[in-house]
Amino acid sequence: MELLNGAIRPYAWGSRTAIAALQGRSMPSSTPEAELWFGAHPADPSRLPDGRDLNEAIAKAPEALLGAETVAEFGARLPYLLKVLAAEQPLSLQAHPDADQAIEGFTREDEAGVPLGTPERNYVDAFHKPELLCAVSEFEALCGFRDPQLSAEVIETLGVPGLESIVALLRQDDAAQGLREAVTTLLTLPADHREELVRQATLSAERLADTDSPHAFDFALVADLGKRYPSDAGTIVALLLHHITLQPGQAIYMPAGNLHAYLRGVGVELMAASDNVLRGGLTGKHVDVPELLRVLRFEVLGDPISPAREAGGGIVDWPVPSREFRLSRLRLEADSGQRTLPVNGPSIILCWSGQIRLDDGVSPITLQPGQAAFAPADTPTIYASGFGDSYCAGLGTGH
Repeated sequence: MELLNGAIRPYAWGSRTAIAALQGRSMPSSTPEAELWFGAHPADPSRLPDGRDLNEAIAKAPEALLGAETVAEFGARLPYLLKVLAAEQPLSLQAHPDADQAIEGFTREDEAGVPLGTPERNYVDAFHKPELLCAVSEFEALCGFRDPQLSAEVIETLGVPGLESIVALLRQDDAAQGLREAVTTLLTLPADHREELVRQATLSAERLADTDSPHAFDFALVADLGKRYPSDAGTIVALLLHHITLQPGQAIYMPAGNLHAYLRGVGVELMAASDNVLRGGLTGKHVDVPELLRVLRFEVLGDPISPAREAGGGIVDWPVPSREFRLSRLRLEADSGQRTLPVNGPSIILCWSGQIRLDDGVSPITLQPGQAAFAPADTPTIYASGFGDSYCAGLGTGH
């Protein structure tokens, strides 16, 4: 095992306190700190104690670090990326491509000569990006389409005449067709019409947010988004999505093609190792509505919350249908004694609180909050002791 030095991504929507507090640094940080990455993604790989990047080490000895089976299935790359996500402001309205779409999009942009690293580039790699987010603080999110009949009721209650056609589209018998037509209409409105519609919706939402309406929570969201993005139709599209607040320990799983936006809170996120994001609004970054519409799945997502599973011994996990990753949490009390870590294949262990000692019988490591360790695939059983919470990332089972 070896310590990993994670990479901080300073996106504008990030917190100036959450990641700094986790790592025991002075607050507030000089810039917003949105994500802390632990993994080998080439955009920002973690660093090993000898100064090498983890992806560089893997490239030189893939089977030794990843295992022959992992290399055979995923190639000479760590197939997942572990993040700490700290949202002070809303993230963009976005979705991620499936595996085939990612390959096709990456190849298409390469052949068109769109340089990597430019804002106009949608596909920065050729991989899909299903993701699981586990809340550590209260975490507010928009995730997946809800029943369009409910969305129609909420939008109708706003009482904005220009939205009557959207209500009618959502009330079609064919839910998928209604969602497709409503989203397409909203995201392709002419600029002057869009700005006025968002203005009226925001004013109405501000008034209704302070009433006893059963939809006051949604209206407060529209009022906030409308102030931040006064000419962005994503403010209204938000009403087509599940609007939830996760409590600590609850998680959501976002498969490919599901429209979502994280709004505020701190969480641990585990995903397939990709940075492909297709944005439709609520951002100052590159937006490509036609490409987003091409990859979106216009289907109602059931309960978006991924239930936790008690595995015994202080271990909880969140099973998802992904071969690339599995996330577990180990909670140790001071008198817990040793516990066996639930890891599979090449693993990353992140200490969230307390002090965790990891012992593989060869190179024991003690982790403080915000520190992580990488365990190669051939690491023998890892025993954990100490106290506090740690999150363990490893390979998934696909079911």
